Parts: sequence; C-alpha cells; structure tokens
Amino acid sequence: MTRDEATALLAERGVLPTAQRIDIALLTLARPQHLSAEQIIATIRQNGLKISKATVYNTLNLFREQGLLRTVDVDPTRQFYDSSTSAHHHFYNVDTGELTDIPVESVSLQVGTALPAGTEQAGVDVVVRVRGRHAD
Repeated sequence: MTRDEATALLAERGVLPTAQRIDIALLTLARPQHLSAEQIIATIRQNGLKISKATVYNTLNLFREQGLLRTVDVDPTRQFYDSSTSAHHHFYNVDTGELTDIPVESVSLQVGTALPAGTEQAGVDVVVRVRGRHAD
C-alpha cells in the first residue's frame, strides 16, 4: 500500500488523512495481520517516527469505528487489531501470543435458547485458546 492509496482509503471511509493516521494505516492495513497497540507503537518508533500512545490508541479506535479494523479480545488484558474485517474466528496461542484466522465456515455454533425478546444477533466472535502440548 502506498501513501496515496492509504490517503484515499482513509478519505473514502470518512477519516481525515493526517500524516500520523496515514503512518498507522500503512502499518496496519497493508496486509492481513493481527497487531497489538504496543506492537504498532514500537514499529512506528523503530521507523524513526514520533507518535504518542494516545494518538495511536485514538487512531486505532477511529479505524475500528469506521470499519477499517476490528478488535479481537484474547483475554481481559490483551487486545489485537485485525485488518481482516470480514467474518472469521481465531486461534490464540497462549504460549506464543500468536493469533491466526479460522474461516467462518469452519466453526459451527448452536445456541440452545432463544435470543432475549426484542433483540437480534449482531455477530459471533470465537477465540479458541491453544498451547503447546506438554509431555505427561
């Protein structure tokens, strides 16, 4: 993804394409991936750019609100930003911290009760936590 392509994508989604937002878009939206905010901040700073944590978090939340990213909560203290916004699920390796995609059609879920009155299903996000096998 080029800077011009990132700029056009942001503008198309109603996001004012500031220099810092473009830098974050180039990192997060260039390919399918799962990154934590800490990884994004570290990579941007390694590239010699100065950016505050608040700007990164605010931009990530804006991107999520505008449908550019989705969030995946793997535990109460860890969240990833996923550049693949289509419906899918995840494996989360608790040993390595790696998050990988599971195609939506590979997971079957049956809820044995009716939805609460006056509601409709808004989505289902499945995170399957895995770890390396330990010898018994």
